[in-house]
Amino acid sequence: MVNRHLDPHLNPWRGHALRIEARPTVARHCHGASERLGKRAMSRHIFVLTGAGVSAESGLGTFRDKAGEGIWAKFDPMKLATPQAFARDPQTVLAFYDARRRNLLAARPNPAHVALARLERELAAKGDRLTLVTQNIDDLHERAGSKEVVHMHGELLKARCQSCEAAHAWLNDLTVGDACPRCDRVGALRPDIVWFGEFPHHLHEIDRALRDADLFVAIGTSGAVYPAAGFVAEARAFGVPTCEINLEAADNALLFDDALYGPATEIVPAWVEETLRT
Repeated sequence: MVNRHLDPHLNPWRGHALRIEARPTVARHCHGASERLGKRAMSRHIFVLTGAGVSAESGLGTFRDKAGEGIWAKFDPMKLATPQAFARDPQTVLAFYDARRRNLLAARPNPAHVALARLERELAAKGDRLTLVTQNIDDLHERAGSKEVVHMHGELLKARCQSCEAAHAWLNDLTVGDACPRCDRVGALRPDIVWFGEFPHHLHEIDRALRDADLFVAIGTSGAVYPAAGFVAEARAFGVPTCEINLEAADNALLFDDALYGPATEIVPAWVEETLRT
């Protein structure tokens, strides 16, 4: 995962005011009515990328926001979310993720998660397809009913062994004294999530889906973490219409064809309803 806020050379918007033009309440490009779909005369394929904003109203904090109140404004990611930090002080890193895991287990899916599960279900019933990729490490999409979720940054409710590479469901606190259920090695388990400096999961699968999509929609993303922040540019290069759904404009907002702004629990269900009518 690459965070361009940590490297100003990777941020083309740094030092410039981000101007977002006024857009209609119902954006033309946000519902998949594209020439690309018409030319294919095939089933519809919608690609949705979700970020922390989709889970914020479930009580899970975002990592960064314009108000400077995200998780990484309160904690130093270089001390908590890198392989080097874990090697240096595993107890502190594990304690941080133990707290987040407990918070996640107490959270519940919100109407945005439920709406996306509905979108997957009803598109499939029509012979259409949804690719749902999430930057989130929570399981709220699954608990809302989504069946196929691509976790590009891993999953908080899993632990991975650094010795045998096996991943295991893990709902309890994780300690340096825990043994891997597969190889029995003690002290080798870590949260099964992608830290800064590590490669995200499923990038080849994601690339194939972007090339095949008829509509790309980013929901609740900051537009600050690569490679996910670059998916919109990749989609545009393939001729795919793009739409941002967010509480406020993301760092890469100018790259989208259209946008719908407001709380995810209100905007996403309305967008799904309209999309399923088209």
